[in-house]
Amino acid sequence: MMPSISVVIPVYCGVNTVQQVVEGVVRILAEAGIAFEIILVDDGSPDETWSILHRIHQERPNVIKAIQLMRNFGQHNAIMCGLRHAKGDYIITMDDDGQHPPEEIPKLLRAIEQTGADVVYGVPRERSHAPWRNLGSWIVVTFYKLVFRTHVTPSAFRVMRRQVVEAILSYDLNYTYIDGLLAWNTDRIAQIEVEHRPRKLGQSGYNFAKLFTLAMNLFTNFSLLPLQIVSATGFVVALAGLVLGLYYFVQKIVGNIAVPGYASLIVAVLFLGGLQLLALGIIGEYLGRIHLNINKQPQYSIREVLMAAVAGVNTTSNSCNSSSSIDNDNRQL
Repeated sequence: MMPSISVVIPVYCGVNTVQQVVEGVVRILAEAGIAFEIILVDDGSPDETWSILHRIHQERPNVIKAIQLMRNFGQHNAIMCGLRHAKGDYIITMDDDGQHPPEEIPKLLRAIEQTGADVVYGVPRERSHAPWRNLGSWIVVTFYKLVFRTHVTPSAFRVMRRQVVEAILSYDLNYTYIDGLLAWNTDRIAQIEVEHRPRKLGQSGYNFAKLFTLAMNLFTNFSLLPLQIVSATGFVVALAGLVLGLYYFVQKIVGNIAVPGYASLIVAVLFLGGLQLLALGIIGEYLGRIHLNINKQPQYSIREVLMAAVAGVNTTSNSCNSSSSIDNDNRQL
C-alpha cells in the first residue's frame, strides 16, 4: 500500500506566494497518485494571508486544512502546530515563499524509502538568500553540528516518518527547535541536494535577531556547552591571574619592578567584569527558559481551524494550546 503524505507549510505574510506553492504541491502529488493532505498554518500574519488561506481551503476542501494562530509564535512553533494536525505516514515541511520547489518532493520521498532514514533533509546546492541571512544560517548550522556532532545540514525542507514525528510531539517546549528534537530522538538522518529558488516576491520572515534566538534555543535546550565554556574560561582567567600575581610578587621581592600602576588594574577589572556579565547572561537564558517551561507557556494558541472535509467546508473556531485535541472524524487525507 502506497504511504500517505502530509505537507505542513507555515505561512507568514505569504499573500503573494502561498497560492503558487500550494498549486505546485497539489499538481506534483496528484500526478504521482499519492494520497495527501496540505496543512497551512498562518503564523499570526498582519496582512491578508488568512483570507488567502480561507480561499485556498474553499477551492480544495478535500485536501486543504488551514489553521490560524492568534499571534506570531515563530516558524518552528507553527510547524509543531501543523505536525499535531498531520495524519500522513510521511510528513513533509516546506516554506511558503516558493524557494523550496514542489518538484523536489518526489526526490525526498525516494530518499527516505531507499535509505531507511527517519528524516531526510533537502539541502540547497546553493542558497539564494541575502548575505546576512546566509551568515545567520551558517551560525545556526555550525552550532547544530557542534552540539550534535554530525555532518548533516538541517533545512526547513524535510521529510519525516510518522514515528519520529510522534516522538518529537511529546516535547512541549515553548522555545522549540525542531531539528534539535529530531537529532535528539534519532540518528537515522540523511540529506540530499535539492534546488533552491531565488525569492521572487517579499522578504524573509527571518532577521538576524530571530536567527540568533534560534541558535540560543538550540544551545539552551540541547546543550550545556555555553555553561561549560564560561566555566572553562573562568578557570583559565583565574589561573592566569594567579600566575601573574605570583610573578609580580616575586619581581617586587627581588626589586626588579615597581608595583604595577592603574592601567593594568583597570584593564583587569574591565575584563573580569565583562566575563562575569557574560556568564550571568548565559545563566539567565537557561533560567528564563526553565521558568517559561515550568509555567507551561503554550507553544502556540489557535484562533481558527478550517478542517479538510469530503464535501463542503467544515469550520471550527477555538483557542487552545499545544495540547489541544483534534477531532479525528474531521481529519482526512
